[in-house]
Amino acid sequence: MNNIEFTAIVGIFSILAGLLGSLTGLGGGVIVVPLLTLGFGVDIRYAIGSALVSAIATSSGAASAYVREGYSNIRVGMFLEVATTFGAVTGALIAAKAPTRAIAIIFGLVLLASTYLSNQPHRKQVVDLPVDPLAVRLKLDSSYPILEGEQSYHVQHIPGGFAVMVVAGILSGLLGIGSGALKVVAMDRIMQLPFKVSTTTSNFMIGVTAASAGIYFSRGYIDPGLCMPVLLGVLVGAWCGAKMLVRAEVTMLRSIFSLAILAVGIQMIYQGITGRI
Repeated sequence: MNNIEFTAIVGIFSILAGLLGSLTGLGGGVIVVPLLTLGFGVDIRYAIGSALVSAIATSSGAASAYVREGYSNIRVGMFLEVATTFGAVTGALIAAKAPTRAIAIIFGLVLLASTYLSNQPHRKQVVDLPVDPLAVRLKLDSSYPILEGEQSYHVQHIPGGFAVMVVAGILSGLLGIGSGALKVVAMDRIMQLPFKVSTTTSNFMIGVTAASAGIYFSRGYIDPGLCMPVLLGVLVGAWCGAKMLVRAEVTMLRSIFSLAILAVGIQMIYQGITGRI
């Protein structure tokens, strides 16, 4: 396979990754990294570097729309970015030294956990929650648009959410994924933000967290020839997914996709244990 054929095939599969990642909310990184590693034999560190670059682009594009529409909580996002950025840099530094087989096993386990978390029923928003003094001090409480106008909400359990975000950042920097499922769990389940606010704020944060790509660049794991088709493919796929989301049967699609991710996760763990990665 020559370079042109390789670029074209990676680009096509990256479109599919971006499409499925957008429709299911898990992001393209959970597909791109196993695809490049298992399907094309790319070193997992180069695959992670490409996934991080694509995450920056896709997050930046969608985040601006959510901020403009008033869903994302910028103050919560910037506050939690302190945790995720610290975790992401730590994860990237660990990845540069860790054996590839260990990274593959961790990646597989995270895929299994992400599949489970993404299929959990969403918590119904509890209105009239008590005011958290720390949230007031940090000015994190806000509101978001609903059909009847603006719905205010109060942020809860900030230290717990902050701690989970550190873990999400480590996984992002270590594995090249946005850790969106874990971030949404932190904001939706622990901090009790409305689900729409949690998902859009998570998207806003992913681009900053993925800045750990700078560590991979300094280590020589960002290959422009690989990043280009992955970046363009995931962008096109994510755009198509956003258009299809209105008409798609997301529940059925999520079930099929979950089975596929489950199989990929098991395969990544097996390849890591047997030392084939």
